[in-house]
Amino acid sequence: MATLPSILGIEAACLSAWPAVGNVHDGAWIWRFAHGYSKRSNSFQSLDPEDEDEAERRIAYLAALSTRHGIEPVFRVTPLAGARVLDALDHAGWTEFEESRVLAMDLHGAAFEPTGDIRYFNPMDPRWYRAQSVLSQASAKEVETLKILLGLVAPEARGIVCYAPDGTPAAAALAVNACGIGVFLNVVTDRARRRQGYGASVMRAALGWTLENGATAAAIQVTSENAAAIALYEGLGFVEQYRYHYRRPA
Repeated sequence: MATLPSILGIEAACLSAWPAVGNVHDGAWIWRFAHGYSKRSNSFQSLDPEDEDEAERRIAYLAALSTRHGIEPVFRVTPLAGARVLDALDHAGWTEFEESRVLAMDLHGAAFEPTGDIRYFNPMDPRWYRAQSVLSQASAKEVETLKILLGLVAPEARGIVCYAPDGTPAAAALAVNACGIGVFLNVVTDRARRRQGYGASVMRAALGWTLENGATAAAIQVTSENAAAIALYEGLGFVEQYRYHYRRPA
């Protein structure tokens, strides 16, 4: 029978795998700041449904902190947000947007054979972050912030690129082994080469690398509207565990 991490276990692994430039802890709540690069690193959330005292005050304080740092106030609502926290968000008029799914996989007994021209890099290697940035069409400012965040990734990680026959990057991913959970981020495929197997190739390589380096489970986050990515991940063996969404002031 498959053994998958708890919601808290997955959330902790994902927070470790994708850091922020600044963090503020308030009990089991965490506020994160990363110059606006990704909502996951520029939002706040609760990691314990029992930690819901003074929710309105804490939401207002952390929202003001976001504004002071030049980012939009955003609360990340997972199943770990208590009922009174949700009530406080509703009372303050915070509206929902961008639902995502968290998929996971038990890696015990799994095997993944890389296919195609796969290369592995230290995430700080320009050959990886430049390939990822070109494929994701990142701005110069986003690339600079990405480099800062990559330098803060503490667990063992690899940047992976799958190359097309002409030698240009076709797909890229970041694989992080966070306390035995393989977390996959910044997964992207060249728009002109989608549905040609490059995304599956880079993910098989990423899964294989984390498995070889001691991971016993895997997790990935994907927006609910990205049907193609969800189908790809489910085809590799991922199963939905829970969903989350963001809220912001109306």
